[in-house]
Amino acid sequence: MTMVDLIVFPSSYFDTKKVDEDLKNEYDAALLTGLFETALFGYKAWFEEGKLKMNEFPNREHQAVYRGWMMQPEQYEQFYHMLIGKNIRLITDPDQYRLMHLFPKVYECIKEDTPAMELFPLHSRIDVEQLKKRFSRFMVKDYVKSVKGTEFPRYFDPNITQGAFDRWMEVFYKYRGNLLTGGICIKEYVNLKCYGSHTNEYRVFYMNHEIATVCRNSGQGNYTPEPPKDLIQKYRNLESPYFTIDFAELENGTWKIIEAGDGGVSGLSDNQDHRQYFRALYQCFS
Repeated sequence: MTMVDLIVFPSSYFDTKKVDEDLKNEYDAALLTGLFETALFGYKAWFEEGKLKMNEFPNREHQAVYRGWMMQPEQYEQFYHMLIGKNIRLITDPDQYRLMHLFPKVYECIKEDTPAMELFPLHSRIDVEQLKKRFSRFMVKDYVKSVKGTEFPRYFDPNITQGAFDRWMEVFYKYRGNLLTGGICIKEYVNLKCYGSHTNEYRVFYMNHEIATVCRNSGQGNYTPEPPKDLIQKYRNLESPYFTIDFAELENGTWKIIEAGDGGVSGLSDNQDHRQYFRALYQCFS
């Protein structure tokens, strides 16, 4: 793989010459390493109008990494090909992005170590009685995200009725809105181990099939155990050059994969060292 020497960021919504405010720490850290050039594309023009606008374009081809907000797979595919026309080739092609961004795609690769799941078309009526026969408790998300942080229940148990579940699904669709992606995933709900008030979750960034960073990802203290090394190693060679897997410790002390994602649209963990992250990225792709 060619060396990565460019990081592509979205601009501020209000000023195309400045990086998106929520990504400024990453942008600054990438520059401070002295290892990368950076490029900005207009946030508003791209995400609202589908137009790729950049202040300047490279005069030679660069191998690049995208750090920014999620895109629908079709939107990412357009982005990828438009950037090639601007001398920027992202390391993650559209098929690789789709594999890691849409959970049912990667589920087939990780199902030995992740809770069970069933899929349903968008807006279809889901038979809750059938779900209760398979799952003692279950949670709802689309192919990409749940709606945690809202009043939508974290999980449903055997007490849920068909009518109540149908009403909750209306709430789900309202919250996901135009971000709704793919279909509906019904996932087995598992009990995570808590240390004080925090669960024990870790985000692992895989870069060029190397384990680049392993970071606590749920606000837990530094004394909590890490995922088993053999479990982390097991998923190094998924069909993407740049992705994340989130591991969580269960109440019984075993570990499960609870999420996976494309590396370019996966956030860094709280308190993660940004400069160390970009140095790791450089080393893995050099």
